[in-house]
Amino acid sequence: MNRVVVLDYGSGNLRSAERALAAAGADVTVTDDLSAAAEADGLVVPGVGAFAACMAGIEALGAGPVIAERVAAGRPVLGICVGMQVLFEHGDEHGVVTKGLGLLPGAVTRLPATRLPHMGWNTVQVPVGSVLFAGLPADSRFYFVHSYAVSDVAALTAAGATVTTAHHEAAFVAGVERGSLSAAQFHPEKSADTGAVLLRNWLATLPTGG
Repeated sequence: MNRVVVLDYGSGNLRSAERALAAAGADVTVTDDLSAAAEADGLVVPGVGAFAACMAGIEALGAGPVIAERVAAGRPVLGICVGMQVLFEHGDEHGVVTKGLGLLPGAVTRLPATRLPHMGWNTVQVPVGSVLFAGLPADSRFYFVHSYAVSDVAALTAAGATVTTAHHEAAFVAGVERGSLSAAQFHPEKSADTGAVLLRNWLATLPTGG
């Protein structure tokens, strides 16, 4: 059974993520212990709310280097919602620019939409070669709650990422896969059966007993 840590840095749907991962077959621990986060087979970085607040929590815990070191070493990391957004270079909310972890190229900006937040079920456009979305039909729907997103697909593709997109009055990045780093703008833990398949797909990429 894969050992997965859900990082507790003061933000995120920790218990719902814990339950969904356990149901998908993982041995899950929710903790702020950075040693456990470094050593787990898989690390989940959750996040809800504001980009700046999530980065402040990560920095207060000192978790940034642990996340970066895992990625550099090829050890799996999954970012969810704002936990995905902080993986990018910076976030721009209400005119305030906050530095992110810089593990992926691009910026998180306000969606160019008249109806915000983008909240509810939406389909995604999955490219060939995706591991996270393997086995899911094209009309699969996932649960989104956000007003900010990454839109620069070209930069991610140029950096070697597999990019899944969605559309809410404009296209945005819904999922990223690059090496051991995976991320979802939606909430797989709130996405019923489709989310469960995605989590099982991610768990299948993890080493066992690492």
